Amino acid sequence: MRIDWWTLGLQTFNVLVLVVILSRFLFRPVAAIIEERRAAAAKLLADAEAAKTEANAAREAARAEAARLASARDEALRQAAAAAERERAAALAAARGEVEHLRAAADAEIQREREAEAAAASNRAAKLAVDIAEKLLNRLPDGARVDGFIDGLAEALASLPAASRDGLGATEEAKLMAARPLSEAEMKSCRDAFVRALGRPLNFAPAVDPDLVAGLELETPHAVVRNSFRADLSRIVEELTRGRVQR
Repeated sequence: MRIDWWTLGLQTFNVLVLVVILSRFLFRPVAAIIEERRAAAAKLLADAEAAKTEANAAREAARAEAARLASARDEALRQAAAAAERERAAALAAARGEVEHLRAAADAEIQREREAEAAAASNRAAKLAVDIAEKLLNRLPDGARVDGFIDGLAEALASLPAASRDGLGATEEAKLMAARPLSEAEMKSCRDAFVRALGRPLNFAPAVDPDLVAGLELETPHAVVRNSFRADLSRIVEELTRGRVQR
C-alpha cells in the first residue's frame, strides 16, 4: 500500500482549516448561545427561587396576620361580652333601684293615704262624738257643763309638778276657758277649788270656747290644764285612730 503524503497533507490542512472555521464561526457562537441560555436559565431559576422565598414569606406573613386578626377578634368578642355583661348588670341594678324607688313611693303613698284616711276618720269621729255629746248635754241641766268639771280641773292642777304649780299665774294672768259664759257662783267655785289645789289664790280671766262642749281648760304661757269633753274626745279618737292604723 502506497501513501500519498501530498494528498494526506492537503487533507490534513483542509481539516485544520475546517476546524478553525468551525471553531470561529460555529463553535464559539453556539457556545455563546449555550452560555447565554444557561445564564438565562440560571437567572430564571434564581428568580423562581426568590419568588418562592417571597411567596413563602408572604404566606407566613398572611398566617401571622390571620392569627393576629383571630386573636384581635377573640379579644374584641371577650371585651364585647364583658361590656354587655356590665351593661346588663348596670341595667339590672338600675331596674332594681327603680323598682325599690317605686315600691318606696307606693309604700309612702299608701302610708299617706292611710294617714289621710285616719285623719279623716278622726275628724269624722270627733265631729260625731261632739254632736252626740252636745245632744246628750242638751238634755242635762246647763250647770252640768261646768259644775261637774271644776273639781277635776283642780285635781289636775294639784297633780302638776311643784315648779309648774308655783309658776301658774306668777307673771301673767291665766285664762280659764269654758263652753259658755261662767256665772258668778261658778267663778267663785273655781277660785275656791284652785286655792285648795295650789294653796294660794290664782288670778284668771274667763273666756268662752264653744268647742269645749263641756268642761274647763286653764291656759297659761307655760302650762295648759284640761278637763273638758273636747280633750277627752280628742284622746279617745286618737287612741281609736292609732289602733286602726296599726292594724
